[in-house]
Amino acid sequence: MAATHTYDVTVTWSGDRGTGTSGYRAYDRAHEVDAPGRDRIAGSSDPAFRGDPARWNPEQLLVASLSQCHLLWYLHVCASAGVVVTGYTDDAVGTMAETADGGGHFTEVLLRPRVTVAEPGMVEAAVALHADAHAKCFIANSVNFPVHHAPTVTTP
Repeated sequence: MAATHTYDVTVTWSGDRGTGTSGYRAYDRAHEVDAPGRDRIAGSSDPAFRGDPARWNPEQLLVASLSQCHLLWYLHVCASAGVVVTGYTDDAVGTMAETADGGGHFTEVLLRPRVTVAEPGMVEAAVALHADAHAKCFIANSVNFPVHHAPTVTTP
C-alpha cells in the first residue's frame, strides 16, 4: 500500500488597516504562513498586485518549491549513482501570464542549477541525472505547466 502524507500549514491574514476589505485599496496583502515547529514566513502578494516587495509572494514560493524538490531529489539520485555533488545553486525563474479576467496561470518554470561535482569523470552522469530527479519530484509531478532544466555541471 502506498504511503500518504499530509502537510499542515496555517495562513493568517494580517493586513486589515481598520476597514477590512471595504475597497480594493483599503487593505494590505500581508499575511503569515506558519507550520508546527517552523519559522514563520512573512507573505504578501506580488508587488504588481499591491503587495509588499519585502515579503515572499505565493508565486515565488511555488518556484522555490519546484527548485527545492528538484534539488533534494537530485542529491538523492546522485548519491545513489555514486556522483559526488559538492556544490549546487539554482537561479530558478517562473513565468506567469495574466488573463483578461484578472486571473492568471504559470506558463513554465525554468530551473538553472549550477552543480559542482568532485571529479571530471562524473560530469556526464551528473547532467543526465537531472532527468531522473525531475521524474521523481513530487511538486513537478503536481503542476500543470512545464518545468524545464538548463543545468551546468563543473568540477573544482
